[in-house]
Amino acid sequence: MDSSNLTTAETDFSKLSANDKQELRQFIANENQKAVIQNSIHVLTDVCWRKCIPGAIRGGKLDKNEENCAQNCVERFMDAKFTFLTHLDKLRQQT
Repeated sequence: MDSSNLTTAETDFSKLSANDKQELRQFIANENQKAVIQNSIHVLTDVCWRKCIPGAIRGGKLDKNEENCAQNCVERFMDAKFTFLTHLDKLRQQT
C-alpha cells in the first residue's frame, strides 16, 4: 500500500522518533493556528461585508462611504479581538 493512502487510524505513531513526534506536534499546532486565522478572516469579511456593503458594487469598487465603513469595521473588529484575547490571557495567568 502506498504510504500516501494511509489514514491517521492506520498510522502507528509509536514508531516515530521523539524528534519526529515533536515535529509532527509543531506541524499540527501550526496548521491549527492557520485554521484559526483563516476562520477569523472569514468571520471578519462576513461581518463587515454585511454591515458596510448594502447592495451591488457599481463601477468595480466600493464607494467612499462603503470603503470608510469597511476600514472602520476591520479596525474595531481587530481592537475587540485583541482586547478579548488580552483579557483571556490575564485570566489564564491568574489560575
